[in-house]
Amino acid sequence: MSDFYRWEGGALTLDVRVQPRASRDEIVGPHGGSLKIRITAPPVDGQANAHLIEYLAKAFGVPRARVTLLSGESSRDKRLRIDTPGRLPACIPTA
Repeated sequence: MSDFYRWEGGALTLDVRVQPRASRDEIVGPHGGSLKIRITAPPVDGQANAHLIEYLAKAFGVPRARVTLLSGESSRDKRLRIDTPGRLPACIPTA
């Protein structure tokens, strides 16, 4: 279960599989070696990435500036870092 996230000090690194143009925003759960997330934004001109960062910031209780897209800018498979999350979704156990 822990293959999609890693703790590096106080930062959480996530491997994410994004499904754009979904009917609603939601964290689906583990999917292979990634965390599957559905978002409503289309994959056009960086809209999906911006929406994903905003959604994750809200889900983890941090400002958007503490969510960083590390890789996968133009891919459905992405790696993101969340600095000192304020809360964790149920699919990620506390450290």
